Amino acid sequence: MPGVELVEKGLADIRSERVTEFALLLQVAGPRLRALGIEIPRLALTLPFEHRLYELLEEKCGADAHSQYNALIRRIVSFARALESRQR
Repeated sequence: MPGVELVEKGLADIRSERVTEFALLLQVAGPRLRALGIEIPRLALTLPFEHRLYELLEEKCGADAHSQYNALIRRIVSFARALESRQR
């Protein structure tokens, strides 16, 4: 399934209590993924997850943060759509 590696990495990072781009991406997509039956543990953060994800990408990628953010969002949406199709 497209994007499954993002989910696997994100879950591993959350379980290890690491705040990574993958863990934050799962927090952003958490409501939709939980509705599809994937248990996404919650991270305790004060900023909205979307903002923290963007900040992390900005630290890592500089001026390319916006395109990296959009690419991650597209991939997790593709994963969710594929999972929705599989469940039908």
